[in-house]
Amino acid sequence: MAENTCRQGQTPCAYTRKIYYYETDNMGIVHHSNYIRLMEEARMDFMGRAGYEYRGMEELGIIMPVTYVKAKYIKPLHFDDVVHVKTRLIFFNGIRAFFDYQIFREGDDTPSAEGESGHCFLDTATRVPVNIKKRCPQFYARAMEIQEKDK
Repeated sequence: MAENTCRQGQTPCAYTRKIYYYETDNMGIVHHSNYIRLMEEARMDFMGRAGYEYRGMEELGIIMPVTYVKAKYIKPLHFDDVVHVKTRLIFFNGIRAFFDYQIFREGDDTPSAEGESGHCFLDTATRVPVNIKKRCPQFYARAMEIQEKDK
C-alpha cells in the first residue's frame, strides 16, 4: 500500500487527498482527465517535500511545462475515496525531467492508475531552454541526489 508520509530526502513520496464529487462523471467514476490533475498535484507536493518549491523556480524566472504525459487506468476511483499518489523522479539531466506516478485507493495494494510526465525547463520571459545546473545549482544538486537514491 502507498505510504502516507515521507521524510525530506526520502523517495518515493505519497501525496494524499480525498476525491471530490465534481471530479466524477455521470457514472460516478473519477473522470479520466482528473488523474492527470492528481499527478500534477503530487508532483508539486513531491518537489516541495524534496526541498524545492515550484514557486521558487518561478521566482528565479524558470517554468517547467509538460512535454509528455501518459496515463494507464487500472481500477476506477470514486467520490470520497482517499487516494495516495506515489511520485518518483525517474530521469533528470538539468534540461529535462521525467516523473512516474502510481495512484492508490486507500487500503488497496493494487494501483488504480499509473502514469508518467515529461518536462523541460524554460526561461519565463524568453521561453528558451534553461540549463538548471547553471541557473539553479541547488535544485540541480538536489534532483541529482534524488535520482541517484531511486536507482
